[in-house]
Amino acid sequence: MSPERADTQSAGLIRPALVRAGDIPATPTPPLNSPLMPFPATRMRRLRRTETLRGLVRETNLGPEHLIQPLFVVAGEGVREEVESMPGIERFSISELVAEATEIAAVGVKAVLLFGIPAEKDESGTGAYDDEGVVQMAVHALKEAHPDLTVITDVCLCEYTSHGHCGFVRDGEVDNDITVELLAKTAISHAEAGADAVAPSDMMDGRIGTIRHQLDEEGHPNTPIVAYSAKYASAFYGPFRDAAESTPEFGDRRGYQMDPANAAEAVREAQLDLEEGADMLMVKPATPYLDVVRRVKAETEAPVAAYHVSGEYSMLKAAAANGWIDEPAAVRETLTSIRRAGADAIVTYYAKEAAGWLR
Repeated sequence: MSPERADTQSAGLIRPALVRAGDIPATPTPPLNSPLMPFPATRMRRLRRTETLRGLVRETNLGPEHLIQPLFVVAGEGVREEVESMPGIERFSISELVAEATEIAAVGVKAVLLFGIPAEKDESGTGAYDDEGVVQMAVHALKEAHPDLTVITDVCLCEYTSHGHCGFVRDGEVDNDITVELLAKTAISHAEAGADAVAPSDMMDGRIGTIRHQLDEEGHPNTPIVAYSAKYASAFYGPFRDAAESTPEFGDRRGYQMDPANAAEAVREAQLDLEEGADMLMVKPATPYLDVVRRVKAETEAPVAAYHVSGEYSMLKAAAANGWIDEPAAVRETLTSIRRAGADAIVTYYAKEAAGWLR
């Protein structure tokens, strides 16, 4: 062995092997004066070589058990109405909703989030807390047909008010404290109907404490609260408002939903909700706010859900329809990123479809 070769090996370095002319014509030969580099004892690619090896060291798991399917229920019989701005998503009457839940459960999704669109709306959103309202009746039917399916109900007034805001409006502004009382009535009616959990999405101050107190007083101490703790005034809600017919008739929701520029505020909101009795925290939307998901999870250490909202869903659907992305791969990557950020559960309109791809 030449002294030069011995010196190179003793230094832990290796020079690229020389290639005789004509041996590998298509591969350029490194210049003879290329710099020496440390030979990597640790090669990160070793554990990426096969799917089995990749699976053994995978840090983030994604399965149907992590997904929650939102569902829209309407009054009537035999109704299945496609939401034009959300390809593949429909509004269901109760009998059709039960049939859809059968398919959802069959692919391994174990939870749904229920939104109701009443036949009539009014200024006070009375349909939200009507014991014979569309959501209350749907919960009865779902739990009778699918007792093992976890039914979570959205607790908000926006789908039920004629003006489209999330609470009782006084002098052109949502009255926080009156709204909180109406939200508590709504949560009680859902629990009485058999809901497994209630999910207040209104962003009123103090509503978690009031709902927790009322649930306990009315004999529902074991009903969990999934608190929309960080719900942003987002541009990504448009398709949902089509589906739920809940676009505000005047103004906007920035007076009660969060400013997209704020992250520390989200942590404060989450901590307050926990102090008031929340069992799980929600960040909405998901992918534009992955930093918020991470901060809320890290600073509270509480169970966290993230809502992959209608606009996020519709963007992926539009790109897939145009052939610009591989839809199953893009959806798996998106949902994995939400889990990786710290979400224990993901509310997504892709739940049923993605569960099929993940099986």
